[in-house]
Amino acid sequence: MGVDETKEAATAAELDGVSTMSVVRYPIAPGYRVNVRSGPGTQHRIVRTLALDVRVPIYCQTPGEWISGPYGTTNIWDNIASGEFISDAYVKTGSDGYVAKRCG
Repeated sequence: MGVDETKEAATAAELDGVSTMSVVRYPIAPGYRVNVRSGPGTQHRIVRTLALDVRVPIYCQTPGEWISGPYGTTNIWDNIASGEFISDAYVKTGSDGYVAKRCG
């Protein structure tokens, strides 16, 4: 990540009221292009699709639709940006539970 990209990421995080020092990035399961949704479930619209082998920040987590993926079955959804959620079943957090504060 270049200097300009780092500044942009820091500015975006500050605008969301999140300290960049407290956010950990977690890897998406290898070989998966994960749909990012506008809410915690597949009934919410797809906002974008993540590229292969990316790492995502988790700003907060919320319960939602149950999803099965490479890291198990869970109803935990990770907020990775403002209005953007992915199922925790596709994120390697090292835990079956919450690793960030609850959203809301």
